[in-house]
Amino acid sequence: MRILVLHGPNLNLLGEREKAHYGSIRLSELNEQLSVCAKENGADVSTFQSNSEGVLVDRIQEARSSGIDAIVINAAAYTHTSIAIRDALLAVKIPAVEVHLSNIYRREKFRHHSLLADVVIAQVTGFGPQSYILGMLGIIKHLEEDLKRKGQTL
Repeated sequence: MRILVLHGPNLNLLGEREKAHYGSIRLSELNEQLSVCAKENGADVSTFQSNSEGVLVDRIQEARSSGIDAIVINAAAYTHTSIAIRDALLAVKIPAVEVHLSNIYRREKFRHHSLLADVVIAQVTGFGPQSYILGMLGIIKHLEEDLKRKGQTL
């Protein structure tokens, strides 16, 4: 199983900004936790961060041709604004999970609406870095069950 984890804008500043919302973990530490979790669960993970909407769209589109089986995405602020990221997720037809470090529904009203929620298989919010881990474990389980339904194994 190959999983792509996408980090959106400003997540490169994890550990430095708004620690009350995002905690003190750095992006490199989070990526290391994701790598360990993936390995322990029989998956390979690649991570990618960009502050640019178009670059994230490009990476989602590249996922289809590079053999990615699932996407875990924290589109950050683009969650609430990006039809382009939404359309890219729809176009590639790769199962995806939306994750957020903070609970977007307990924050400012403009953060309460996700343009991605209806095109991903699940959403995990509010557990800090564990949101990513839970999202990854969930998508791994989803892929395993999908293979079972098709009569295949890993």
